[in-house]
Amino acid sequence: MSAPTRLLSFQPATMSTAQLAAVSYLARYSGRTHALYSFQLREWFAWCESNGLDPLLGVQRAHVELYIRSLGDRGLMDSSVNTMMHAVRGYFRFAHIDGLITSDPAVYARLPKIHRDETRTQGLDRLELIRFLQVAQTITVHHGALAYLLGINALRASEAAAVRIEDYADTMRGHRVLHLVGKGNKPATMPVTVPVLRALEACRGQRTMGPLVLRPVSGKPIDRRDVYRMVARIAKTAGIPRHISPHSLRHAAITNALDAGVPLRDAQILARHADPRTTEHYHRARGNPDRHGVHFLTAYVAGV
Repeated sequence: MSAPTRLLSFQPATMSTAQLAAVSYLARYSGRTHALYSFQLREWFAWCESNGLDPLLGVQRAHVELYIRSLGDRGLMDSSVNTMMHAVRGYFRFAHIDGLITSDPAVYARLPKIHRDETRTQGLDRLELIRFLQVAQTITVHHGALAYLLGINALRASEAAAVRIEDYADTMRGHRVLHLVGKGNKPATMPVTVPVLRALEACRGQRTMGPLVLRPVSGKPIDRRDVYRMVARIAKTAGIPRHISPHSLRHAAITNALDAGVPLRDAQILARHADPRTTEHYHRARGNPDRHGVHFLTAYVAGV
């Protein structure tokens, strides 16, 4: 059995230093993130094995840079190369913190620069979002509730699929609130506005507990894949002439909040971003010509 295959199926008594570092790093994660990072580390272990290297001990920055180049040679886009390096960089960082290696060979390894075309990152503008919400309610009450959870409360696909009726039963300071567990198992509480509450209550019907949004035909709880299919159906019915995903709705919620004048800090709270720089990316990516600084500058110069 090769080293990459043994990565997560070893016996403690035979654990190598590299495996110890890998497993202790992966133990920080769960779910899809754990699966993704496991795959990324298996790729790193496989490359090291094919090149006669220990995956941890004796690795130098040059080796890491050669691996990065090999990813590009395999045809991966620059953004994919950067993604593939997430776990590898974290692996070396924590191995260094744990004292398994004397220095981190990946910390100064050069990754491809990603030049983001900010105009390509678009969700829905205000009128499109309004139409999306309106059309969703004409399909089924389940489509309507899902649309509001994504497009107003900025939930991720998996978060929206996991909402239960009990999760929005509480009141806080006069507001109905939704409790959820978000990315990284972080709990969050957010207000449920009247239009959203109406959509959720219509979806709930006479039920008092259990998953909120169901598959309209079978009545079974939806999963992440169902969310994608339902969003695609709403977008097609609404006549939106481009690909719309659940993240497009989350993007629309954040960018339209910014366009409505919500301060960046409050938009960060809406999006539940740990790092304000993530929200700042949405701020730059709004692509709203009406609010561009050239209008204010032109009026200023013209003395209007």
